[in-house]
Amino acid sequence: MTNQARVWDRFAKKYVASPIDDVAAYEHKLELTRKYLRPDMKVLEFGCGSGNTARLHAPHVASYTAMDISAKMIAHGRAVGPVPENMSFKVADFATAKVTPEAYDMILALSVLHVLPDPGAVVRKVAGALKPGGFFVSSTVPVGEFGLLSLIAPVGGALGVIPKVSRITTDDIRTMMTDAGLTIVEDWRAKPKSALFLIAQKSV
Repeated sequence: MTNQARVWDRFAKKYVASPIDDVAAYEHKLELTRKYLRPDMKVLEFGCGSGNTARLHAPHVASYTAMDISAKMIAHGRAVGPVPENMSFKVADFATAKVTPEAYDMILALSVLHVLPDPGAVVRKVAGALKPGGFFVSSTVPVGEFGLLSLIAPVGGALGVIPKVSRITTDDIRTMMTDAGLTIVEDWRAKPKSALFLIAQKSV
């Protein structure tokens, strides 16, 4: 088990119990995502937490894999209730996991990229794992634009007090997508100081 997995295991119970900050924004992101879902799609979500979003999207696709680095997060997800037949949970770190090239029609990373040590490398891996024409859905906190938080959070992450964070900005996030060969088709924020929600498409 990696140090980051231990940190997330420690935070799992509190994370799962936390209410959604902005329900309207969350529901809007669900709606934007569903514009691109099809019944024949094979979908992967990494950093799925307890899998609440996965459970909502799974009925709209052929298969849905919900992956998280934290075994305790996944345990919470399985304990919620019966798992849809076309959905599976998996404990793994997408950054290091073996992923078949061009295997997925859509990959989701919601509230994930800013807690990765090398988000750019992960976005490139996502691009490689998408089928031609596939979509990458992400919601990312631009920590580098949050003043004092951008200075304090990396220290807390280094000490293991909180999960590690990357001081990325909205420009950084958009550039990661285009550098990986993805075209941004949805670009939305609920308000200026909120997560950046993107849907980016791999060329056909």
